[in-house]
Amino acid sequence: MARAARARLGAMTPLRPPADPAPSSPAAAAPHTAAVSPPAPWRALSVVLTGVFMAVLDTFIVLVAAPAIQDDLRASDADVQLILAGYQLTYAVALITGARLGDRFGRKRCFLLGMGLFTLASVGCAAAPGAGGLIAARLVQGLGAAVMFPQVFSTIQVLLPPERRARAFGVLGAVIGAAGVVGQLLGGVLLSADLFGASWRPIFWVNVPVGLVTLALAAVLLPESRAPESHRLDLAGVAVLTVALFLLVVPVVEGREAGWPAWAWVSLAAGVLALLAFGAVERRVAARGRSPLVRPGLLRERAFAVGMVLVLLAYSGINSFFLVLSLTVQDGLGLDALGAGLFYLPFAAGFFTGSLVAGRLARYGKRLLRTGALVLGLGHAVALGVVVLAGDTLTARSLALPLLVVGLGNGVLVTPLLNTVLARIRPAEIGMASGVLSTGQQIGGSVGVALVGVLFYGALGHAARHDVGAYGHALMAALLFDLALAAALSLLLRVLPDPAPAGR
Repeated sequence: MARAARARLGAMTPLRPPADPAPSSPAAAAPHTAAVSPPAPWRALSVVLTGVFMAVLDTFIVLVAAPAIQDDLRASDADVQLILAGYQLTYAVALITGARLGDRFGRKRCFLLGMGLFTLASVGCAAAPGAGGLIAARLVQGLGAAVMFPQVFSTIQVLLPPERRARAFGVLGAVIGAAGVVGQLLGGVLLSADLFGASWRPIFWVNVPVGLVTLALAAVLLPESRAPESHRLDLAGVAVLTVALFLLVVPVVEGREAGWPAWAWVSLAAGVLALLAFGAVERRVAARGRSPLVRPGLLRERAFAVGMVLVLLAYSGINSFFLVLSLTVQDGLGLDALGAGLFYLPFAAGFFTGSLVAGRLARYGKRLLRTGALVLGLGHAVALGVVVLAGDTLTARSLALPLLVVGLGNGVLVTPLLNTVLARIRPAEIGMASGVLSTGQQIGGSVGVALVGVLFYGALGHAARHDVGAYGHALMAALLFDLALAAALSLLLRVLPDPAPAGR
């Protein structure tokens, strides 16, 4: 069960530094946002960053606590899988709808709603008497995060002028990278401390005071805004898309653990058909002059379409890399939860630095993206070399340098990549486009985990835990996959259109 629990890490990693909305002058942006920027925008921005930090932290902290949760609640393996994957499921399915709710009813209002729901669900998680209650609360947590997170994109557009947004997105990417490591460290610390004999429950209680403070600050500091062209919510689109994403995400998340049974393939096929039905529904809604959930022509725009493929590849690599490293250092090298959290510090340092650098060098456009992809590929190549040379003597310390380089490459690549993808999107459609991209990140990450899981476990075979040589061999197979993804990113970046000039 420990191996299965840690295998959820990649699929649940919401490492998604958001993107800079379409460049425009502050005067042009105001009609689209219908809000007045506060006198101290970074104070308001810190509020939404806190919300994002909590959402990311919670995925990692729960992963670390999974074995303790299973023992305390006497949960089955299937229960633990739902506790871990339930958050990801509702999060991925509801992201686009959450973004459009913000456009329609107000970004501040939806941020408050999402944060309130997330905090209330944390109370439910902490007080859950059994596995069923914890699963239900985790599903609600995912919904809260899906309503809360997409508002960050548009909120940054409201708070800051175009020339300062790249820095804000760089900071956001750094916060997300740090939250993943802090989640594992804090989880290890709280479990070791066993506060008041409560075992794993403090990992959820810690969300409550932070959430309440964030709600109070958001009510005072955040400006309200909404899209000027928002109409009645496309309920038919919401229903069909929810079914389609559910059919696609469930088998991708659960299929490998279940041995890819027939239902998983049937669900995937039905999900594709449901996506086609969603496209037909949206075309009919647009033809009637109403506001579709997703504009049908969005994916026909070259910059966005190519960017979506790049995002899918990038997050397939990020999430699969976390998966194989988590399995290797804990099951193979024998690190405990706290040791595993410390192991990721070089990655966090690299990601944090890369995100900040990318925010300051955004003017270099595609050259910066290509540099990030090259650094990322170099990091995977160095990691592969270390594993090959070390053999049975592989240690966690020997992976620190390649982990730093991979983190740096991801930080330099991901933030400006998403900025570039959304550079040509009209301000009124930022919520829609960011929701689509965020959903693509989740699906891409889940697909990457599923694919690399086949490679990793196929190479691992029936090796015993702490068999360093066997786990090193399996890690090599996975690193070759990630290296191929980095090469594909470099090639595809050549056809990505340059972002539109500022002030267009």
